[in-house]
Amino acid sequence: MTTITFDTLKFVRTLKEAGVPERQAEAISEAVRSAQIESEPIIRPDLRELELRLDARIRELELKMEARFADTHARIAEARADLTRWVIGAGLLQTTVIIGVLMKVAKLI
Repeated sequence: MTTITFDTLKFVRTLKEAGVPERQAEAISEAVRSAQIESEPIIRPDLRELELRLDARIRELELKMEARFADTHARIAEARADLTRWVIGAGLLQTTVIIGVLMKVAKLI
């Protein structure tokens, strides 16, 4: 993890341009820099722990998604097979009816 850089000179100049006296601007700049330095060792382990928890949670969600996708693919395959059976059955029935009608018509002629 990289350290956040803090340009104290630029910060002091910005404060001075805003009307803050130079000594006060320098003191504020030093206080901010000190707070940053002191908080880094505390933040890094917390961030690492958070990163590990997020990685675990993401993996858990990926596994759930994979399971749901597999279930969805199985349902689609099942629906496709059912539809194929119905279409073939309807086609055979239609063919049988047409042949029956043609045979009846042929007997009438």
